[in-house]
Amino acid sequence: MTRPDVTPAAAAPPRADRVYLGWEHAQVHPDPGPPPQRPALPGPQQLNPGWLAAQQREERRLSRPLQLGGALGLVLAGLTAALGLLGVLTAALTAVSLACFLLLAGWCARGVWHGRQELRVLVAREEQRVARARAVQGRQRHGQQQAHGRRFRDWQARGRAFGAQHRWYGVALPAEIDRVDVAGGTLAGWSALLAMLAGFRLAAGGEVTVLDLAEGAAAQDLLSIARSTGTDPLVWVLPADLPRFDLGHGLPPDALADLLAVAASAGGDPASPPDPSGMAQDTAILERIAAVLGDQPSVAELVAGLRALAQVGHPHQDIRAGLIGEAQAEAIAGLYGRAAADRVTERALALEARLGKLASLGSSPIPVPPSRLRVLAVDAAAGLAGTQVLGTYLAAGLTGLLRRQHGPGPPWQHTVLVSGAETLRGDVLDRLSGACEATGTGLVLAYRTLPPHARARLGRGNAAVAFMRLGNADDARAASEQIGTEHRFVVAQLTDTVGSSVTDTAGQAYTSTLGTASSAAVSSSSSQGSGQSGGRGSSWAGFAPFAPRTASAHGETSYSASVSDSVSLTEGINRGTAWGLQTARAVGANRALAQASQRSREFLVEQHELQQLPPSAVIVSYASPAGRRVMLADANPGILGLPTATLHTLDEVLQAAREPPAAAWAGEAGRAGDGPAAGGVPRAWVPPGTGGVPAAWGQTGAADEPMASARPGAADGPAAWGQPAPAPDLEPLPEPLPWPRDEG
Repeated sequence: MTRPDVTPAAAAPPRADRVYLGWEHAQVHPDPGPPPQRPALPGPQQLNPGWLAAQQREERRLSRPLQLGGALGLVLAGLTAALGLLGVLTAALTAVSLACFLLLAGWCARGVWHGRQELRVLVAREEQRVARARAVQGRQRHGQQQAHGRRFRDWQARGRAFGAQHRWYGVALPAEIDRVDVAGGTLAGWSALLAMLAGFRLAAGGEVTVLDLAEGAAAQDLLSIARSTGTDPLVWVLPADLPRFDLGHGLPPDALADLLAVAASAGGDPASPPDPSGMAQDTAILERIAAVLGDQPSVAELVAGLRALAQVGHPHQDIRAGLIGEAQAEAIAGLYGRAAADRVTERALALEARLGKLASLGSSPIPVPPSRLRVLAVDAAAGLAGTQVLGTYLAAGLTGLLRRQHGPGPPWQHTVLVSGAETLRGDVLDRLSGACEATGTGLVLAYRTLPPHARARLGRGNAAVAFMRLGNADDARAASEQIGTEHRFVVAQLTDTVGSSVTDTAGQAYTSTLGTASSAAVSSSSSQGSGQSGGRGSSWAGFAPFAPRTASAHGETSYSASVSDSVSLTEGINRGTAWGLQTARAVGANRALAQASQRSREFLVEQHELQQLPPSAVIVSYASPAGRRVMLADANPGILGLPTATLHTLDEVLQAAREPPAAAWAGEAGRAGDGPAAGGVPRAWVPPGTGGVPAAWGQTGAADEPMASARPGAADGPAAWGQPAPAPDLEPLPEPLPWPRDEG
């Protein structure tokens, strides 16, 4: 019988308890090779005509003297009879001679007959031997035919298994991993990895927040995938969207002061250690200014207070703008005595210079619907200092928001992805990592380069490390030492092809989903009117001169005037540009590439090999109960559209091959729990009527439709996520091979 195909179907849904990083190329069923050759069977056994002719010829040779003797006896007997009749011989001599000659002929005839009988017996014995040999040979031929039929059917089964097997298996991390550190990579590679990782988190019902600090818009493909699945993402592009961005807006004064002090400490070399005393002084200055300004001051008001404290310009401008009162300006100017005036002024000047880039934060908030995908991006227009301040503020603000969450949620239900994490200081990264670990939030930190503070934190704690292309020689050498040069990997042909395709770019910018609209209407009207009326009349009754007489008259004058004026002005402002890192073309000839995918090259983990990895290739290293695991994967999400791709891991497939199909796959992940409600939560993350609990932090709505398949009409593609995998296809045994039947 044929062996059932235990390879799982590609329609398996993404599991919520796994983090998918890419695809691993492998062939569970080897190439069966050419079909088995038919056995060279000898012809059927039969009586040898040459032997039979030789026996007959020998029998004739041996019986020829007897035949001659018999003929001679008959001739002599005839001659004797003739002589006896003629009277030449006496009767007695004739009788004796005739008897002798006939006896001689009879004896010779008997010898010939015995020879022929012996030949018949010998031929019969040979025919019996040939018949027995033919029977034995028939049984052998039948056995060889049966064996060849089994080998041929097994070759057919192995060929079907080889042709129908999956060649791309999901590379998934267990949910127990707290963090993923991505070392190296290009913008195209990051785009593929973000789309792969976050796309499956969204498909599994999770929620994703992206902090793009690399100014490369690496999440554009992820936005396209989210929109195609029905998720409406929210995108803030800073600093243009600062007036409409309200992360941290409404925090208590002490929390806001601490957040702004951390943001103001950004600048210079991120690898340099922070100045705790300086941050404490900045926090104290901001807290004192906030105490003068009142409860929940805005960032713009705090910046105005810093200008008043540092005596930058004249405070009348801020007073006329309504940012600060005259009495408040005088109170702030007198917060510190003369002894500390110079030092405080210097700190206030530095704070005002850096926090001035955040002055418009939350000044014009607009209501936006909640979303399961949020992208916070820093635009290149912010400049170097502005990028550092904005990036640190976003990371610190998100850290505070996570810490105000009520208890840990399901692992990786909410995922935070930070691209360009090398621009953040080490203490900011540590605080963000700690907050994510405490709340069960998945964290992905992507480093373009590996400065000392990033290299020291790479893989720290319960984290997995994903190494992508490292162009810098020092970074590549450090990565090879951490992975271990004893590992050997095989790059598949499709990995190289797809990796080259995703380097195509078409613009580098985000489209902000936020906008403002304003309208104004002016109308005026006036009316004026006047009127006058009167009457007089007379009449005579008949024409009598002494009859009573009456008279009447009537007149009317009217005037009316009306003036109306209306002015209406509507102004709409929308900011944003479009860009795209397209990976759709990477799978243009997927079927042919998948069938032809072979070993492209084999390499050891060495410095020069890490410098020439394909853009979407990633080497994943993490600790598991079975030991440290290191594997090569392709992070291109377009591989999902291949008919030979499955989300099941290679280990699951190998395990399923040794287990009954019914017990091959089991268990799905749970759903999200409840989340926090705290001040400073962006309005876009808080749905109405939830008491301040953001949807991204515990309110799990209906899951969006799964990611669309790249193969339209494919019944076993991603469109079938959530459906049970079909039963293995058990085909009937083929008919026996048409062997020629034995003749004779």
